[in-house]
Amino acid sequence: MKFFVVIFVFCCGVVWSQESFDEKYTSSSNLGLTITNNGIIGNSFKGSYAKGFPSCEYPINSGIEHLFEGSLWIGGYKNGQPSVSTGSVDDATGYTTGKSGYEFTGAIGSKLNEKSSLIDSRNYNPTAISHQDFVSDFTDSNIVVPGTSIQILGHLNPLKVGVHFESYCWNYSFSDFFVILTYKITNQDNSDLDSAFIGLYADLVVRNTNITPAPGGTAFFNKGGHCYEDSLYMAYSFDASGDTAFTRSYVGLKFLGAELNGKFTHPQVNPKFNLNYHAWGYKDVAAPIFFSPSNDAQRYNKMAKGLNQELDWATVLKPSLKTSGNRLSFISIGPFTKIKPGESATISFAVVCAKMFEDGSPVYKDTEKQRLNLRTNAQWAQTAYDGEDKNFNGVLDIGEDKDGDGKITRYILPAPPSTPKTRYEVSENKIEIYWSDNAEASVDPITNIKDFEGYRIYKSRFGFDVQGSDALSTLNLVAEFDKKGDTIFYETGFEDIKLAQPYYFSDGDTIKYIYKYTLNNVQNGWQHVFTLTAFDKGDVKTNLESLETSRISNLKRIFPGTPANESITSNSSFVYPNPYYGAAQWEGTSRFQEDKKIIFANLPARCVIRIYTTSGDLVDELEHSTGYVGADARWFKTYGDPNNTIIAGGEHAWDMLSKQNQILARGIYLFSVKDLDSGKEYKGKFAIIK
Repeated sequence: MKFFVVIFVFCCGVVWSQESFDEKYTSSSNLGLTITNNGIIGNSFKGSYAKGFPSCEYPINSGIEHLFEGSLWIGGYKNGQPSVSTGSVDDATGYTTGKSGYEFTGAIGSKLNEKSSLIDSRNYNPTAISHQDFVSDFTDSNIVVPGTSIQILGHLNPLKVGVHFESYCWNYSFSDFFVILTYKITNQDNSDLDSAFIGLYADLVVRNTNITPAPGGTAFFNKGGHCYEDSLYMAYSFDASGDTAFTRSYVGLKFLGAELNGKFTHPQVNPKFNLNYHAWGYKDVAAPIFFSPSNDAQRYNKMAKGLNQELDWATVLKPSLKTSGNRLSFISIGPFTKIKPGESATISFAVVCAKMFEDGSPVYKDTEKQRLNLRTNAQWAQTAYDGEDKNFNGVLDIGEDKDGDGKITRYILPAPPSTPKTRYEVSENKIEIYWSDNAEASVDPITNIKDFEGYRIYKSRFGFDVQGSDALSTLNLVAEFDKKGDTIFYETGFEDIKLAQPYYFSDGDTIKYIYKYTLNNVQNGWQHVFTLTAFDKGDVKTNLESLETSRISNLKRIFPGTPANESITSNSSFVYPNPYYGAAQWEGTSRFQEDKKIIFANLPARCVIRIYTTSGDLVDELEHSTGYVGADARWFKTYGDPNNTIIAGGEHAWDMLSKQNQILARGIYLFSVKDLDSGKEYKGKFAIIK
C-alpha cells in the first residue's frame, strides 16, 4: 500500500493530511492485473511496476504486457446537461493524486480488500466468489481528494454516484486467462440520472517488456492494432508491428451483462440496449473520427454512439483500426433510461487475454483463425458470468437453480479437483515430487459428483528461459497416472507412485504425503519448471471435457545442485561455470550485466561468501542460508520468479557486480567461504573471460 502524505504550511502552524491509495495484482491467475481501490486497472508502468507488480501480464512472468491503464467511465444527463465521470483519461504518466480526469476517490483509509474461496488461502472467506476477489468502494462525489486540500482538476460537475467494485479470478487451467470486473453504481444524488451509459476505458498495449522495456516513449505505444468483435461484445488489441516475434498475444475488453435494480438487461434480450465501441488516437484532438474526447459533451457523445454503428464500419473504419497506432480502446453500454435516487445499475466486464492461434498468417492480418483462442477464452469468461442462467435470459428457469436459493447465482464454473498439496525436494541432478491425496475427495459444484480421475506431471523444455519463452508455454507432459477400471484415459493406476507408508517431513510440515515421483539426470544449475495437476473425468452428458487444475497453482522453478555441505573441508566449495565466458549460453537474451550469474556450490547451510581481486581487494560479500531463492541476483527476477523458486541448499548465485554495482573486468578472482556454524573457512579461485 502507498500513502501520500501532504504537508500544508500556514502562518499559524502545520496541518497534516493524508490520502490513502491501495493496489494489488491478481496473483491467483495466469493473468497478472494490477487493480486499485479507486477502480483503476493497470499501473501505467510506474510505481508498483518497479516493485514487481505486473500491469496486465499474460502469461504471468512472461514479460508480455497488455495494458498501460484503464478505468470505469459513467455518463448521463443531470439537470438537462451531459456529464461524464472518468476514472482515467489519456495521460502519459497515469494516475496522480488530483490530476484532471482521475475523478474517483475512496474514503480516507479505504483499502482494496482481498478474499478467497480457497480454503487453504490466508485470505479464505466463505463469502468469496472466486479464488481471489478484490473489493472496494469509491465515489465521484468528491471534488477535493479526501483528507487533503488537493482539488481534483476539472471535476466541477460530479454525477454523485457511489461505486461498489469487485473483481474475480480463478486459477483453473480453463479460466486463468481472464479477470471479471463488476461495478454496482448507485445514484446518491437527489435527482435522476437520465440516459446513462457505463463504459470501460483502457490504453491497451501489447508488448514484450523483456525485449522492449516499458514504457520506452511514444515508440513503445504506437505499434498496436485494435478492433471490435461484435458477436462477443468485445474490444481487443494486438501487437501489429512491435515485438511480434515475442508477443503473439491478444487482450480483450468484454461486456458480460448488466442489471438495473436487479433486473437483467443485455443487447441480446433488449434491442434498445446497445454496446458501443470506440478507439481514438492518444490525445489526438484533430482526427475527424478517431479524436480524443476532451470535455464532457464529447465524452458522452462517444459513449452514446459507437464506431461499430457507423455505415462505413466494416469497409473503412475496421481495416484502419487494425493498422499500427497509438490508440485508446473504449466500450460503453446503455442507455439506462433513468436511474432514480437510491437506485443502482450493476455492470460486469472482463479483461481477457489469449495466445494468438498460429495459422501461418502475419500478425497484422488478425485473421478469424488467429483469434480462435481469444474467442474461446472470452466465452469462458461469459460462462463464468452466466452461472445458473444457462439460456442467458435473466430468468431462473426450471432446472437452473443448482444451489436451491431461489434466484440466479452468477459466477459459477465447473471445477476440476482440488490442487494437490505438493512438495519438491531437490539435490544433485535429482528432483523428487511428493504430494497428498486431497484432490481425490473433490466434488464438482455443478454435478455434485466426486469425479477425480488422476494426476499429471509437467516439465519445461530445457533452456526455455534463455530462448525467450515463458514457462507455461514450454511445459511438456512427463508422466500421467489415472484410476484403473473405469475405461477412462490410460488405466495406469497409482501403484508406481504410491508410497508404502504415508510420509511426513520432520521440519514442521504437517501434510501427509501419499505419492512420490523421482526425476534423475536433471541438469544442475539450470532452471527447470515443474507442476503437478489433478484432473477429473469430465461429463459426457453435459458435453464437458475433462477439467484439470491450473498448471500455475503448483508451478515451481527448480534449480538442482549440491545440497548444503555439512562438513566443509579444504576442497569443498567451488564455482561454476569456471571459467565464466561472457554471453554464456545459460544467461539468456538480456543485454544487461545485471542479468548474468555464476554459481557458488557445495556451500555450508549458513555461510558468508567473499570475493576478492588477486591483490586482495574485497569485491563483494554474500550471505547464504538454506532456503535461498535467488532474490539478490536479478537473473532470477528477469528469467524466473523468486516467489516460486527452489534452489539446492548448497548453491548461491552471484551477478558478478561489485558492491558498488561495477562490472568486473576479465581476470582471476579469489573467493572464501566461511561456515557460520563451525567457523571453518575454504578458499578458491575462478576466472572471468570476456
